[in-house]
Amino acid sequence: MKRIAIIGIGLIGGSIALSIKKHDPNEVFIQAYDLKESQLQLARALGVIDHGTTDLDKAVAGADVVFICTPVQSVCHLLEPILLSPALKEDAIVTDVGSTKMKIVQRAQELSARSKGVFIGGHPMAGSHKSGVEAATERLFENAYYVLTPSEETEDAYTQRLKALLASTRAKVVEMKPDEHDRVVGAISHFPHVIASALVEHVYQYQQESEWYLRLAAGGFRDITRIASSNPKMWRDIVLSNHSFIVQQMKDWLKQMEHVLDMIDSGDEERIEHFFRHAKEVRDGLPDTKRGAIPSFYDLYVDIPDHPGVIGQVTTLLGIHQISITNIAILETREDIMGVLRLTFRHECDLEKAEKVLRDANFPVYRRD
Repeated sequence: MKRIAIIGIGLIGGSIALSIKKHDPNEVFIQAYDLKESQLQLARALGVIDHGTTDLDKAVAGADVVFICTPVQSVCHLLEPILLSPALKEDAIVTDVGSTKMKIVQRAQELSARSKGVFIGGHPMAGSHKSGVEAATERLFENAYYVLTPSEETEDAYTQRLKALLASTRAKVVEMKPDEHDRVVGAISHFPHVIASALVEHVYQYQQESEWYLRLAAGGFRDITRIASSNPKMWRDIVLSNHSFIVQQMKDWLKQMEHVLDMIDSGDEERIEHFFRHAKEVRDGLPDTKRGAIPSFYDLYVDIPDHPGVIGQVTTLLGIHQISITNIAILETREDIMGVLRLTFRHECDLEKAEKVLRDANFPVYRRD
């Protein structure tokens, strides 16, 4: 029987455990470590793990693969006690799920000569707007990129073993160098979080002049700044662990903004139109069949009349068809958005089912590209 250790049993760790268990339930034993006994008890009750412990050595004992599913800073602290644990199995694979890789891989390499195991960095580029093991699902990584960052010294046989195990997640497993990973993810995930937070703060300063700034800040503003709602401590750690690339990207961004400022200030119609046209062309060309570094919202907009009970009709209809909604909102500001009611779903398949059900019931529904 294959033994899998999950270090940190939250959303990511729980989802990895569920996807592996569902693929081969009779041949896999999931053992987990967490600081909180209550989390382990919940994970057992939900059938996510087979055994849980607050003792790290017991958690890794005999494991064929160890997944470190904790925040970035914690990963670095856990590498030494795990890779040098006397309980670690010979040739065990140790991997992580951190969203930055250079510092983690570098630290693992420093410990590799004294370890019985082999470390391979990992980053599943999927998440959820919920947290905790109770939000875990075996479909979390489906069709998402799962990046592995083996070092140059890593034998390919170990990487292939890990890829075979991760096949159960139905993710798109790819390999990248740690620095390439951090540079790319810094640009498409980490830096956008900085921008979103800065934009919220920017508008908040104007809010001191008039309450209408935030009262009208719905629709597009809410969409482009939604990632600013992410966990502040987690993003503090991510930014600090990838600070060199983020700082460089901020400097590049400031140069770009200088060009934008110049063309707008000068009233250069041709340059301004070209700026927006090129951005549209690039954005419209983004892949829409794979999940990216920033977790997607699966939103459906419904145009409903202002009648008593109509929202209840919509939610009841979806409930009858066992379609779960993660959020529902009435939009007071709908610039560039069709529909009064916004329904948010965890999975794209739920959105597609809801769209069909509501269309069949003659509700006008729209997606936003």
